[in-house]
Amino acid sequence: MTTLQLRDLTVRHHGPRGPVTAVDGVCLDVPSGSTLGLVGESGSGKSSLARAVVGLTPVHGGRVLLDGREVRVRTVRDRRRLGRLVQVVLQDPDTALDPRMTVRQTLVEAATVFHRLDRPARIERVTALLELVGLDPRFADRLPRRLSGGQRQRVAVARALAVGPRLLIADEITSALDVSVQAAVLNTIRDLQRRLGLSMLFIGHNLPAVCHVSDAVAVMRHGRIVETAPTDAILCTPQHPYTRTLLDSVPSLRRVR
Repeated sequence: MTTLQLRDLTVRHHGPRGPVTAVDGVCLDVPSGSTLGLVGESGSGKSSLARAVVGLTPVHGGRVLLDGREVRVRTVRDRRRLGRLVQVVLQDPDTALDPRMTVRQTLVEAATVFHRLDRPARIERVTALLELVGLDPRFADRLPRRLSGGQRQRVAVARALAVGPRLLIADEITSALDVSVQAAVLNTIRDLQRRLGLSMLFIGHNLPAVCHVSDAVAVMRHGRIVETAPTDAILCTPQHPYTRTLLDSVPSLRRVR
């Protein structure tokens, strides 16, 4: 388990009319062993924040800390250390899965980045990872194109877990899936977090999905955090008008007060 802290994080991009501030002085905490949901509409800066945490987007201000230590990505050694601690699962599993590699090859590649495994250990590790994410081990020799979207996303999760990270960042991982498949994947993610004791930043624009897996929720709008509270408080007593707008768009989420 690990603790993620963002302090005055600022990320800028170059737009057609000049610099655009995608993340504007954000402060967030993901306590060890808990899940923080980050919700907001498309373009609010959620993915830019996630990419900044893992060094895929330059940070223009503020700090990213893991267990109190500032994250650095200046050297190969820095990036390897970060990759061992933090893994990201993206919206489109095809970005994480090589279409020419079987599921087994993909998982073995990830599992052996930091550890040496002999052949029996590799077979055992692949089986364990697939069972962990709710897939039949017989899927190990299939190519991604022979899997459904939900199955591919589960393989992407297994690939991230193969490294043995302490923090998992899930960025819009169910938004491209059918509603029925979304529910199953969300349940798997929630169970994995609890079983493995992971710290997790769960990012999405679907408030029901985010609330389903999160201990607390941060609401992001135009690059800024407008409200952060425990999930029950967000659902029952939202403080910011934008949060109330998000809740009102899903009436079933509003509890009788």
